[in-house]
Amino acid sequence: MAENILDRFKEVTKETVIDTSRKVRVGIIGTGWIAEAHMNSYLKQPDVEVVAGADLVEGKAEAFFAGYDVDVKCYRSHREMLDDESLQLDAVSICTYNRTHAECAIYALNKGISVLIEKPMCVTLEEAIEIRKAEKASGKVVSIGFQPRFDENMKMIKKIVESGVLGKIYYIQTGGGRRRGIPTPFGTTFIEDRTAGIGALGDIGCYSLDMVLNAIGYPKPLTVSGYKSNFFGTRPDYCDYAAKGKPEYAQKFQVDDFAAAFVRLEGDIILDFRIAWAMNMDTPGDTIILGTEAGLRIPSTECWNGSVGGAMKLYHEVCGQQTETEIPIIKTKEDPFDLKVRSFLDAVKNGTEAPVPTSQIIYNQAILDGIFKSAEAGREIEIQIPEC
Repeated sequence: MAENILDRFKEVTKETVIDTSRKVRVGIIGTGWIAEAHMNSYLKQPDVEVVAGADLVEGKAEAFFAGYDVDVKCYRSHREMLDDESLQLDAVSICTYNRTHAECAIYALNKGISVLIEKPMCVTLEEAIEIRKAEKASGKVVSIGFQPRFDENMKMIKKIVESGVLGKIYYIQTGGGRRRGIPTPFGTTFIEDRTAGIGALGDIGCYSLDMVLNAIGYPKPLTVSGYKSNFFGTRPDYCDYAAKGKPEYAQKFQVDDFAAAFVRLEGDIILDFRIAWAMNMDTPGDTIILGTEAGLRIPSTECWNGSVGGAMKLYHEVCGQQTETEIPIIKTKEDPFDLKVRSFLDAVKNGTEAPVPTSQIIYNQAILDGIFKSAEAGREIEIQIPEC
């Protein structure tokens, strides 16, 4: 019996751990703007070789890699690239439209290739479940691109919560927003349903949720009452469109530019959430975490992008006196994006757990999906996540 167990362990090790004497072979699916960040980060890693890229637009992948001094084989689809066994890929970055995240991830996993998915994980909860099933069946690594987690200030939020100084947490207010900030610098892929699926919810809302949910241990969401609107994106005179001379973008806007929700979490915790690409306000408010022993205020930023807007403040009592303790901003020595990529590569090489695992982000996706569905239904809904 012991010999059989050892044999099985050797088989698993062979499948999941990469020979450290060679470089990790990586492909990039989708060569738009965010792919630049992935490529730049991979080029900083001495143990990585980017060998392939794919993009649906003819010539786009070739043009993208022409700016880098690397020998990369280009393809017109993720399937064509992943089917080419001569590449012997270890991992891929998925930098495509939201709507295609799940399709690309599942196909790669079925080919035995680990996956780094840009945020959001996908569009619907159903897609997230299918990704997780494929991940489990493959035994490969799937990590989601939430680089704010690697910022030292975000880590401090988690340390504060885990220290117990807040006591029992019962209420969280979070979110973020931009006074004007609908992302159309490279066209309409962020605002059309066929490519994006969700708007501000998926673009920056997932960051807001991860900031607080990761800090409190990712409790399961139970119910959600959600709201969404698109009062700004559908206006031809919206300032960003006018500045680009693109009033026709308003006709293509099919997603949310504002969303809000009231979410009940396991552990008797209430999550009050709001997010905006555009609004007549500089911020919808700071993030606050209320506990029975203390409260934490996390300043917002004017153009929310998953960062802390200033020194945090802890409200507590010392010897019966109400007091506040300021927690200064901590300078992160390395770029969080590079840390995100490096941690993914380490997990791929060593066969260890993903740094931003689907077991957590499936709850993030469930909330996004629940807000969308609740808003469509006009009522509170129960979040049901099947075992997978």
